[in-house]
Amino acid sequence: MELASFIDDVVDFPRPGIVFKDITPLLGDPTAFGYAVDAMAAPFVGSAISVVAGIEARGFLFGPSVAERLGAGFVPLRKPGKLPSDVIGMDYELEYGTDRLEVRRESSLPGAQVLVVDDVLATGGTLRAAIELVGAAGGEVAGVSVLIELSELHGAAKIHPTLLHSVLEVS
Repeated sequence: MELASFIDDVVDFPRPGIVFKDITPLLGDPTAFGYAVDAMAAPFVGSAISVVAGIEARGFLFGPSVAERLGAGFVPLRKPGKLPSDVIGMDYELEYGTDRLEVRRESSLPGAQVLVVDDVLATGGTLRAAIELVGAAGGEVAGVSVLIELSELHGAAKIHPTLLHSVLEVS
């Protein structure tokens, strides 16, 4: 299946110079969505992954489905102020600002083999923060799976040597 045909480019969003990868058409097609989830999970089937950590917000759209395919639990990595209990947090820089990810201190991450899931790898700042956050919470990142890697931004270098699986690589 040609997944790229289900992804629209939105120029100058959320600010001038950014080309946003809109996955809404892919999410709206159950066959394409299922294919994408299977492709994101495939390299990790049969591995020791016990938890999938999904990055807010669009990592939430794929993470639980990838977790189900792997027979793993799901832990959300949230934006600040979204979790009701004691949290561990990690600040990071984006290509257009700064942000923070948080996870519940009582999460199922301690001692877990973790697959971090997101929709897009751009400059790598968000995924680097997610990897560091999982480690700070006691998990071990066994890999990262993304739907789209924007290879011209060289984000993979920020998460090296973590095992990276990209379903689509675009420049």
